[in-house]
Amino acid sequence: MSKVRTIARDTRDTLGEGALWVARDGAFYWVDILAPALNRLTLATGKVERFAMPEPLGWVVEHAEGGFVGGFRSGIARITLDPLTIGERSGPEPHLPGNRMNDGKADATGAIWCGTMDMAEEQACGSLYRLSPQGVWQQIDSDYGVPNGPGLSPCGQWLYHADSSKRLIYRFARHEGGASKRAPFIQFTEADGYPDGMNCDAEGFLWVAHWDGGRISRFDPEGRLERSIDLPAKRITNMAFAGEGLDRLFVTSAAIGLPDSEHDGVLFEVETGGIRGNPSHAYAGPVG
Repeated sequence: MSKVRTIARDTRDTLGEGALWVARDGAFYWVDILAPALNRLTLATGKVERFAMPEPLGWVVEHAEGGFVGGFRSGIARITLDPLTIGERSGPEPHLPGNRMNDGKADATGAIWCGTMDMAEEQACGSLYRLSPQGVWQQIDSDYGVPNGPGLSPCGQWLYHADSSKRLIYRFARHEGGASKRAPFIQFTEADGYPDGMNCDAEGFLWVAHWDGGRISRFDPEGRLERSIDLPAKRITNMAFAGEGLDRLFVTSAAIGLPDSEHDGVLFEVETGGIRGNPSHAYAGPVG
Protein backbone atom coordinates (compact mmCIF):
# COMPACT_ATOMS: atom_id res chain seq x y z
CA MET A 1 0.00 0.00 0.00
CA SER A 2 1.38 3.42 -0.96
CA LYS A 3 2.04 5.91 1.81
CA VAL A 4 0.20 9.21 1.54
CA ARG A 5 1.36 12.35 3.34
CA THR A 6 -0.57 15.59 3.76
CA ILE A 7 1.47 18.78 3.26
CA ALA A 8 0.92 21.04 6.27
CA ARG A 9 -0.32 24.55 5.50
CA ASP A 10 -2.86 27.07 6.74
CA THR A 11 -5.28 27.01 3.80
CA ARG A 12 -7.15 24.56 1.60
CA ASP A 13 -7.66 24.98 -2.12
CA THR A 14 -11.10 25.65 -3.50
CA LEU A 15 -9.96 24.15 -6.82
CA GLY A 16 -6.33 23.00 -6.73
CA GLU A 17 -4.85 22.31 -10.20
CA GLY A 18 -1.95 23.05 -12.54
CA ALA A 19 0.76 20.94 -10.83
CA LEU A 20 4.30 21.91 -11.91
CA TRP A 21 7.82 21.08 -10.72
CA VAL A 22 10.38 23.84 -11.36
CA ALA A 23 13.93 22.54 -10.91
CA ARG A 24 15.53 25.98 -11.13
CA ASP A 25 13.58 27.05 -8.03
CA GLY A 26 13.65 23.72 -6.21
CA ALA A 27 9.92 24.23 -5.84
CA PHE A 28 6.59 22.63 -6.64
CA TYR A 29 3.92 25.04 -7.89
CA TRP A 30 0.17 24.63 -8.22
CA VAL A 31 -2.82 26.92 -8.68
CA ASP A 32 -6.06 27.42 -6.83
CA ILE A 33 -8.14 28.34 -9.87
CA LEU A 34 -11.06 29.94 -8.08
CA ALA A 35 -9.34 31.61 -5.11
CA PRO A 36 -7.63 32.69 -7.38
CA ALA A 37 -4.03 32.03 -6.29
CA LEU A 38 -0.67 30.52 -7.19
CA ASN A 39 0.93 28.30 -4.53
CA ARG A 40 4.62 27.48 -4.06
CA LEU A 41 6.13 24.67 -1.96
CA THR A 42 9.92 24.95 -1.55
CA LEU A 43 11.11 21.39 -1.05
CA ALA A 44 14.31 22.18 0.86
CA THR A 45 12.46 24.05 3.61
CA GLY A 46 8.88 22.82 3.38
CA LYS A 47 7.74 26.45 3.22
CA VAL A 48 4.40 27.04 1.46
CA GLU A 49 3.61 30.47 0.00
CA ARG A 50 0.46 31.75 -1.66
CA PHE A 51 0.29 34.56 -4.23
CA ALA A 52 -3.07 36.18 -4.95
CA MET A 53 -4.02 36.44 -8.64
CA PRO A 54 -6.31 39.00 -10.33
CA GLU A 55 -8.62 36.47 -12.01
CA PRO A 56 -9.08 32.67 -12.29
CA LEU A 57 -5.75 31.01 -13.14
CA GLY A 58 -5.83 27.52 -14.68
CA TRP A 59 -2.12 26.75 -15.08
CA VAL A 60 1.44 28.05 -15.11
CA VAL A 61 4.47 26.94 -17.11
CA GLU A 62 8.04 28.18 -16.98
CA HIS A 63 9.20 30.77 -19.47
CA ALA A 64 12.64 30.21 -21.00
CA GLU A 65 13.67 33.78 -20.13
CA GLY A 66 12.63 33.44 -16.49
CA GLY A 67 9.40 33.61 -14.55
CA PHE A 68 6.24 31.99 -15.81
CA VAL A 69 3.45 32.09 -18.33
CA GLY A 70 0.03 31.82 -16.70
CA GLY A 71 -3.24 30.70 -18.27
CA PHE A 72 -5.80 33.15 -16.90
CA ARG A 73 -9.52 33.38 -17.57
CA SER A 74 -8.97 36.07 -20.21
CA GLY A 75 -5.77 34.65 -21.74
CA ILE A 76 -2.08 34.19 -21.06
CA ALA A 77 0.32 36.59 -19.36
CA ARG A 78 3.87 36.70 -18.02
CA ILE A 79 4.16 36.24 -14.26
CA THR A 80 7.17 36.88 -12.07
CA LEU A 81 7.43 36.34 -8.33
CA ASP A 82 9.56 38.01 -5.64
CA PRO A 83 8.20 40.62 -6.29
CA LEU A 84 4.93 39.63 -7.94
CA THR A 85 4.30 41.16 -11.36
CA ILE A 86 1.68 40.19 -13.95
CA GLY A 87 1.78 41.34 -17.57
CA GLU A 88 -1.02 42.11 -19.97
CA ARG A 89 -3.29 39.20 -20.86
CA SER A 90 -4.17 37.98 -24.36
CA GLY A 91 -5.60 34.75 -25.70
CA PRO A 92 -7.17 32.85 -28.57
CA GLU A 93 -10.83 33.40 -27.64
CA PRO A 94 -11.72 37.09 -27.33
CA HIS A 95 -15.04 36.16 -28.97
CA LEU A 96 -15.88 33.84 -26.03
CA PRO A 97 -15.76 36.02 -22.90
CA GLY A 98 -17.50 33.32 -20.87
CA ASN A 99 -14.63 30.86 -21.39
CA ARG A 100 -11.51 30.41 -19.27
CA MET A 101 -8.23 28.47 -19.43
CA ASN A 102 -8.38 25.22 -17.50
CA ASP A 103 -5.19 23.14 -17.82
CA GLY A 104 -1.95 23.29 -19.79
CA LYS A 105 1.68 22.21 -20.20
CA ALA A 106 4.77 23.14 -22.18
CA ASP A 107 6.48 20.49 -24.32
CA ALA A 108 10.10 19.84 -25.26
CA THR A 109 9.81 22.00 -28.40
CA GLY A 110 8.94 25.09 -26.35
CA ALA A 111 5.24 25.08 -27.27
CA ILE A 112 2.25 25.19 -24.90
CA TRP A 113 -0.75 22.84 -25.10
CA CYS A 114 -3.80 24.04 -23.18
CA GLY A 115 -7.57 23.73 -22.97
CA THR A 116 -10.39 26.24 -22.60
CA MET A 117 -13.88 25.77 -21.21
CA ASP A 118 -17.15 27.49 -20.43
CA MET A 119 -16.73 29.02 -16.97
CA ALA A 120 -20.36 28.14 -16.16
CA GLU A 121 -19.93 24.55 -17.44
CA GLU A 122 -23.16 24.86 -19.44
CA GLN A 123 -21.91 24.68 -23.03
CA ALA A 124 -19.41 22.44 -24.83
CA CYS A 125 -17.57 25.44 -26.28
CA GLY A 126 -14.09 24.56 -25.04
CA SER A 127 -11.11 23.75 -27.24
CA LEU A 128 -7.61 22.32 -27.17
CA TYR A 129 -4.97 24.78 -28.40
CA ARG A 130 -1.29 24.74 -29.23
CA LEU A 131 0.70 27.95 -28.79
CA SER A 132 3.82 27.65 -30.95
CA PRO A 133 7.29 28.85 -29.90
CA GLN A 134 6.67 31.69 -32.36
CA GLY A 135 3.58 32.81 -30.43
CA VAL A 136 0.97 31.53 -32.93
CA TRP A 137 -2.27 29.99 -31.62
CA GLN A 138 -3.56 26.84 -33.35
CA GLN A 139 -6.88 25.18 -32.52
CA ILE A 140 -6.20 21.45 -32.35
CA ASP A 141 -9.63 20.19 -31.23
CA SER A 142 -13.02 21.59 -30.16
CA ASP A 143 -16.41 20.87 -28.53
CA TYR A 144 -15.10 20.25 -25.02
CA GLY A 145 -17.24 20.54 -21.93
CA VAL A 146 -14.41 20.35 -19.36
CA PRO A 147 -10.95 19.84 -20.94
CA ASN A 148 -8.25 18.35 -18.73
CA GLY A 149 -4.66 17.30 -19.14
CA PRO A 150 -2.73 17.35 -21.28
CA GLY A 151 -0.34 14.47 -20.72
CA LEU A 152 2.78 14.35 -22.91
CA SER A 153 4.54 11.03 -23.52
CA PRO A 154 8.33 11.13 -22.96
CA CYS A 155 8.91 9.74 -26.45
CA GLY A 156 7.22 12.80 -27.90
CA GLN A 157 4.78 10.74 -29.99
CA TRP A 158 1.59 10.98 -27.96
CA LEU A 159 -0.55 13.65 -26.36
CA TYR A 160 -3.36 12.68 -23.96
CA HIS A 161 -6.27 15.02 -23.30
CA ALA A 162 -9.61 14.46 -21.55
CA ASP A 163 -13.11 15.80 -21.78
CA SER A 164 -14.08 15.22 -18.18
CA SER A 165 -17.74 15.89 -18.93
CA LYS A 166 -17.72 12.77 -21.14
CA ARG A 167 -15.54 10.75 -18.71
CA LEU A 168 -13.27 10.17 -21.71
CA ILE A 169 -9.52 10.47 -22.31
CA TYR A 170 -8.43 10.96 -25.92
CA ARG A 171 -5.05 10.21 -27.48
CA PHE A 172 -3.51 12.29 -30.26
CA ALA A 173 -0.50 11.38 -32.40
CA ARG A 174 1.79 14.39 -32.36
CA HIS A 175 3.61 15.66 -35.41
CA GLU A 176 5.71 18.69 -36.19
CA GLY A 177 3.53 21.71 -35.63
CA GLY A 178 0.40 19.93 -34.43
CA ALA A 179 -1.40 16.67 -33.77
CA SER A 180 -3.65 14.14 -35.47
CA LYS A 181 -7.39 13.78 -35.05
CA ARG A 182 -8.30 12.58 -31.57
CA ALA A 183 -8.98 8.91 -30.83
CA PRO A 184 -10.80 7.56 -27.74
CA PHE A 185 -8.25 6.02 -25.38
CA ILE A 186 -9.66 5.43 -21.86
CA GLN A 187 -13.34 5.58 -20.89
CA PHE A 188 -14.10 6.13 -17.21
CA THR A 189 -17.20 4.62 -15.60
CA GLU A 190 -19.48 6.30 -13.07
CA ALA A 191 -17.64 4.42 -10.31
CA ASP A 192 -14.33 5.89 -11.55
CA GLY A 193 -15.53 9.46 -11.26
CA TYR A 194 -14.20 11.84 -13.91
CA PRO A 195 -10.71 11.98 -15.44
CA ASP A 196 -9.02 15.20 -14.40
CA GLY A 197 -5.37 16.31 -14.57
CA MET A 198 -2.75 13.87 -15.84
CA ASN A 199 0.96 13.37 -16.30
CA CYS A 200 3.27 10.80 -17.88
CA ASP A 201 6.13 9.15 -16.01
CA ALA A 202 9.57 8.26 -17.38
CA GLU A 203 8.34 4.83 -18.51
CA GLY A 204 5.59 6.35 -20.64
CA PHE A 205 2.76 5.33 -18.28
CA LEU A 206 -0.09 7.80 -17.85
CA TRP A 207 -1.13 8.95 -14.36
CA VAL A 208 -4.67 10.32 -14.08
CA ALA A 209 -6.46 12.08 -11.21
CA HIS A 210 -10.03 10.92 -10.43
CA TRP A 211 -12.42 13.80 -9.71
CA ASP A 212 -15.18 12.35 -7.51
CA GLY A 213 -13.20 9.11 -7.52
CA GLY A 214 -10.86 9.72 -4.59
CA ARG A 215 -7.74 8.28 -6.20
CA ILE A 216 -5.04 8.45 -8.83
CA SER A 217 -4.45 5.70 -11.40
CA ARG A 218 -1.55 4.63 -13.58
CA PHE A 219 -2.24 3.27 -17.08
CA ASP A 220 0.24 1.57 -19.40
CA PRO A 221 0.87 2.90 -22.94
CA GLU A 222 -1.95 0.69 -24.25
CA GLY A 223 -4.47 2.17 -21.81
CA ARG A 224 -4.56 -0.79 -19.40
CA LEU A 225 -4.89 -0.01 -15.69
CA GLU A 226 -1.64 -0.83 -13.89
CA ARG A 227 -2.47 0.46 -10.39
CA SER A 228 -4.74 2.78 -8.42
CA ILE A 229 -3.84 4.61 -5.23
CA ASP A 230 -6.67 5.69 -2.92
CA LEU A 231 -6.51 9.13 -1.32
CA PRO A 232 -8.54 10.56 1.59
CA ALA A 233 -10.01 13.39 -0.55
CA LYS A 234 -12.92 12.97 -2.97
CA ARG A 235 -12.02 15.42 -5.73
CA ILE A 236 -8.47 14.69 -6.88
CA THR A 237 -7.40 17.10 -9.59
CA ASN A 238 -3.78 16.85 -10.76
CA MET A 239 -0.27 15.61 -10.02
CA ALA A 240 3.39 16.11 -10.92
CA PHE A 241 6.68 14.40 -10.11
CA ALA A 242 9.13 16.63 -8.28
CA GLY A 243 12.50 16.69 -6.54
CA GLU A 244 16.05 16.31 -7.84
CA GLY A 245 15.36 12.67 -8.74
CA LEU A 246 11.84 13.39 -10.06
CA ASP A 247 10.70 10.64 -7.70
CA ARG A 248 8.37 12.59 -5.40
CA LEU A 249 4.75 12.70 -6.55
CA PHE A 250 2.62 15.62 -5.37
CA VAL A 251 -1.15 15.51 -5.87
CA THR A 252 -3.66 18.38 -5.75
CA SER A 253 -7.32 18.30 -4.75
CA ALA A 254 -10.42 20.49 -4.51
CA ALA A 255 -12.88 21.42 -1.78
CA ILE A 256 -15.46 23.08 -4.04
CA GLY A 257 -18.98 21.70 -3.66
CA LEU A 258 -18.10 19.58 -0.63
CA PRO A 259 -18.83 19.97 3.09
CA ASP A 260 -15.95 21.00 5.33
CA SER A 261 -13.52 18.13 5.84
CA GLU A 262 -9.97 17.50 6.93
CA HIS A 263 -8.65 16.40 3.54
CA ASP A 264 -10.57 17.96 0.64
CA GLY A 265 -8.58 20.79 -0.92
CA VAL A 266 -5.22 19.75 0.55
CA LEU A 267 -1.92 18.88 -1.16
CA PHE A 268 -0.68 15.30 -0.87
CA GLU A 269 2.65 13.57 -1.42
CA VAL A 270 2.26 9.97 -2.57
CA GLU A 271 4.93 7.27 -2.40
CA THR A 272 5.24 5.48 -5.77
CA GLY A 273 7.97 2.91 -5.11
CA GLY A 274 10.74 4.61 -7.06
CA ILE A 275 8.82 5.52 -10.20
CA ARG A 276 10.24 8.69 -11.73
CA GLY A 277 8.70 11.46 -13.77
CA ASN A 278 9.91 13.60 -16.64
CA PRO A 279 11.47 17.07 -16.52
CA SER A 280 9.10 19.96 -17.07
CA HIS A 281 9.69 22.21 -20.07
CA ALA A 282 9.59 25.94 -20.66
CA TYR A 283 7.70 28.02 -23.19
CA ALA A 284 10.17 29.76 -25.47
CA GLY A 285 8.03 32.30 -27.31
CA PRO A 286 6.46 35.75 -27.01
CA VAL A 287 3.45 36.54 -24.82
CA GLY A 288 0.89 39.13 -25.78
